[in-house]
Amino acid sequence: MSNLARNPQQQQQVERKTQNMGQVKIKKSWLTPGEKIIGIAFAGMVCFGSVHLIANQAEIYEINKNIQIVEAQVTEQQKVNSDLAVEVSELSTYERIWEKAKNMGLALNENNVKVVQNR
Repeated sequence: MSNLARNPQQQQQVERKTQNMGQVKIKKSWLTPGEKIIGIAFAGMVCFGSVHLIANQAEIYEINKNIQIVEAQVTEQQKVNSDLAVEVSELSTYERIWEKAKNMGLALNENNVKVVQNR
């Protein structure tokens, strides 16, 4: 009889184990699918914005570099122009022109000079 008494208890334990194994525990996430989509979209927008910002900064750097190169070229050309202006003023003095005229055989005739006045 002792076997008969244990038999129903063992069957109840086996049934409880099979019932427990049949139940699937649902793990609840702390984010809903909608929140996950919004989070991914936000992360994508942040990445796109940062890449766009870096690209703009690189473009600004290139433009500033080109501006500095052009300004250096302008400064150099201004130096050349001022040197040429000094040379022109040196070569166009009255004494130098008179000396060149004498070397070519021209003579100054005082009777042939006309004075022009500004009106």
